[in-house]
Amino acid sequence: MNIKLVKDCQKFDIELIIVNNLNKVNKKDKNLLKLSGFTAQENQSSFLSCNKKYYIGASSLKGEDLKIAFSNAVVGLKQFNAKIIKISLKSNDKEYALEELIEGLLLGSYEFNKYKSKTKEKKLDIVLDIENSSKTFQELEKNLNKTIAICSSVNLTRNIVNTTPEDYYPQTMANDAKKIAKKDFLECKVFGEDYLLKNDMNAMLSVGRASRHESQLIHLTYKPKKETKRKIVIVGKGLTYDSGGLSLKSSEGMLSMKCDKSGASAVLGIMNTLKDVNCPYEVHGIIGAVENMIGGNAYKPDDVLKAKNGTTIEVRNTDAEGRLVLADCLCYAQDEIKDIDYIFDIATLTGACLIALGEYTTGVMGHSEKLKKKIAKASKKSGELVAFLPYNRYLFDLIKSNVADISNTSSSRAGGTITASMFLDKFIKKENKQKWLHFDIAGPAYKEKPWGYNPCGASGTGVRLILNFIENLK
Repeated sequence: MNIKLVKDCQKFDIELIIVNNLNKVNKKDKNLLKLSGFTAQENQSSFLSCNKKYYIGASSLKGEDLKIAFSNAVVGLKQFNAKIIKISLKSNDKEYALEELIEGLLLGSYEFNKYKSKTKEKKLDIVLDIENSSKTFQELEKNLNKTIAICSSVNLTRNIVNTTPEDYYPQTMANDAKKIAKKDFLECKVFGEDYLLKNDMNAMLSVGRASRHESQLIHLTYKPKKETKRKIVIVGKGLTYDSGGLSLKSSEGMLSMKCDKSGASAVLGIMNTLKDVNCPYEVHGIIGAVENMIGGNAYKPDDVLKAKNGTTIEVRNTDAEGRLVLADCLCYAQDEIKDIDYIFDIATLTGACLIALGEYTTGVMGHSEKLKKKIAKASKKSGELVAFLPYNRYLFDLIKSNVADISNTSSSRAGGTITASMFLDKFIKKENKQKWLHFDIAGPAYKEKPWGYNPCGASGTGVRLILNFIENLK
């Protein structure tokens, strides 16, 4: 999809118009739309061939409603043999927010066809008519380029998550990190299992032990040209495939487990965008890329593992592996990076999060209410849904172990998302407790049906949320 800004566009095949009220439409078109049964409701559309206008219904002309409307529009346009699509940025005295319009188009048009033998890719030229816009061409162009960069990274994240485990394993993720580093002038360090062994990262090392693919610890660093005032660390769970290990998942449970790398994929997407949006802060992206498989040398329930910070962990379930990987990665981050301002981890960590919050919402946990408020603002602006789950003193007792310092699973099924986060809290240094948040993206990261402006499969959850948080730091 090519998008360009023009003034007073005259040449086009179809003009796309989003409406939420038929009274805002001229009388002739209004009568024709009524005859077709179009009432301007969301998910409705009507094409008037007499004047080449394609009307799309919307609940409102702002925010998520507008994004969904433009997403519906770009899907609907596939039925036409049209190439040049005109969109007036200002219509009926209402000016669309450029960022919302572009996100709807680019995120809604995404398709993953890598494994289809026959595909029909339809290239559209979107002409944004900016006549009568309240903003200057330079302002609009800057916002356009920034939004395209963000959406490209979301779609990159989607591509990584959707790629099959046979084609995408820890070394592949390390190679992608190197490509991003080269493109965006980032520093990239990649460590293998010898490093994990030498540096007592036994929790992460154990999870990947039975795989034919070597585990990879990946550390990307972005530094702005000017001296920075902030230092942000983002840690991602990169289970390129999760069989459950010896605590083997069911056949149904294993299906779609390529999505267990969604947290790490989001980190790659975020790091891929920082240069393009001129991020003024130092940002570190740390990924534990591991494959959890079965075999004669697999780690076992009843094993006791020692993490990088010396904490001993009783393994009661090898399918609670993501927290083991994150534990060592969080320790590595805090040992290697000094004076951290914010440290986040992103992971498809618990199925319990879907039960607690549904399929569309990220669960956020941590100690700082001030930091949660900042994430709430980023959620509202980015459109990514979040909800906050509370700690309490009684839940900490559920992850106690009789044989080690801590157990990798709770003694109760209740509150599973919170107790998993509490496990990670054991690996956050005291001075960083108020700087840390855990993001459980198990619900929205991957769905086998489309929703909103997200396609079937990966959504790229986490990229826009964290980028918006960073953009609005003061």
